[in-house]
Amino acid sequence: MTRRELREHIFNELFTSDFYLASEEDLMAQLDLYFTHAGGDGLEYSPQDIPEQEREEVKAKAMAVCEKRDEIDKILDSASVGWKTDRMSRADLAVLRLGVYELLFDENIPAGVAINEAVLLAKKFGGDESFSFVNGILGKVQRQAEAGRQ
Repeated sequence: MTRRELREHIFNELFTSDFYLASEEDLMAQLDLYFTHAGGDGLEYSPQDIPEQEREEVKAKAMAVCEKRDEIDKILDSASVGWKTDRMSRADLAVLRLGVYELLFDENIPAGVAINEAVLLAKKFGGDESFSFVNGILGKVQRQAEAGRQ
């Protein structure tokens, strides 16, 4: 399975977690259900077909993003003008949370790859304008991060 395909499963988990999460235990239960009961519409691989090692990767990244959700949302709120996280579509928000996590907290993913992959997720799962919205927000987050390092 490719990194992009794994990322789509992580996106699905982040998207659904926004509706159901109350605790870390809820997320773990949801992740377990995802791999046993989700249909995987629009995905190359059904969640049930993902090998155990790759399931663990999906779980670990979804958990990592959720653990930093408050920090990521503050970053998104500061980068978006007129579109705070509580006004964003849930699909765009899930893509942006994953994109910010990969952009700022995952040292193994180059910034350009993080942004490009988020744009591709937005094209696949978001609305007509989602990809340009995601690209603009993540570009601004990247510039703010670079300015903060100087």
